[in-house]
Amino acid sequence: MTSLLLKLFIKNSNDTANPTVRRKYVNLGSAVGAVSNILLFIIKMIIFFISGSISVMADAFNNLSDIGSSAVTAIGYRLSEKPADKEHPFGHGRLEYMSAMVVAVLILLVGFELLKTSFDKIFNPEQLRFEVFSVIALAASVIIKFWMFLFNRKIGKKINSAALVATAQDSVNDCVSTTAVLASHLIFRFAGINIDPYIGVAVAIFILYSGIKTIKDTLDPLLGMPPEKETIDSIVKIVLSNEEFVGIHDLIVHNYGPGRSFASLHVEVPADANIVACHEDIDACEKRLQNELGIQVVIHMDPIAVNDENTQKTKESVVSAILKINSKLSLHDFRMVDGEEQINLIFDVVVPSDITLNDSEIKAEIQRVCKEIDSRYMTVITIDRDYISAQ
Repeated sequence: MTSLLLKLFIKNSNDTANPTVRRKYVNLGSAVGAVSNILLFIIKMIIFFISGSISVMADAFNNLSDIGSSAVTAIGYRLSEKPADKEHPFGHGRLEYMSAMVVAVLILLVGFELLKTSFDKIFNPEQLRFEVFSVIALAASVIIKFWMFLFNRKIGKKINSAALVATAQDSVNDCVSTTAVLASHLIFRFAGINIDPYIGVAVAIFILYSGIKTIKDTLDPLLGMPPEKETIDSIVKIVLSNEEFVGIHDLIVHNYGPGRSFASLHVEVPADANIVACHEDIDACEKRLQNELGIQVVIHMDPIAVNDENTQKTKESVVSAILKINSKLSLHDFRMVDGEEQINLIFDVVVPSDITLNDSEIKAEIQRVCKEIDSRYMTVITIDRDYISAQ
């Protein structure tokens, strides 16, 4: 069904990097969600009037809120497509994450309302009426919502849309809540026990949990997350495919919304290399990263003494000493200034976020282990933070 809809409504559906195609995906997801939820709302309100089930009514208004979620998703995506302007030079792509946040808040509101209503019916119970039509309609509702989950998850992952993925999660919540409501009707029919309001409480708690989780999932990209491992590997592979480039460090990737990524990194080149030629290679590398990964990258060139045997040997001994302090530490931009009574070792140390030592403590420890190698060593250390270590 999903493949058929994509074929009918989205031309060149595999070209997900195309903004026009992405917009059609979001519009299709919103339209399908709106039509399906309007239908489910009408069906469940009919069931409510027939059976008097408070959990069915709450489930119906849950579907009504989903209509609003679909509209918010479509509007949020349209706003995120606005081009960069003077106030927002990196574009408006993060508005798509904000729309996902609104969906999450709507989920919480529905959960709180359902919880309140269900508790009220526990203390003020009403007679439940069983109808075969109600059971059939609720079962059909579960099937429809499960298909909507698969549909939204598929197209959400295809275009990397946090809003559509959040909508898919909401469909799972609806499946669970409607299944619980259906179970309460069957228990009432065959056991004569009315657990309708208690089912409402359980469903409300589940929906609240899901809403909190969805908020966390949408907050992460807004606050800033490390890039995916596949992205890091692709960047490193492309950069180091140039034979003149010895190493790479200080890689930082900034995400300003789906398809809007910027990055900066340092590339190490031999100190005796042709600087003009290296600069041309860097320009070519930046263009390749833009064309192949869609990431705008700025590359800084760091010359290092790869042909100085004494410097390389000293660097190796310092690296070994630093690894004894913590195996996650690493260094780069290593230089030596040799003297008779004092030898300055100048380098940067990359520190992952999970290391508890502060900068001064790290520098002091490194100075200590370097002194153990040679008492003449004096360290001049710059601390860098590792922005990709979480991967």
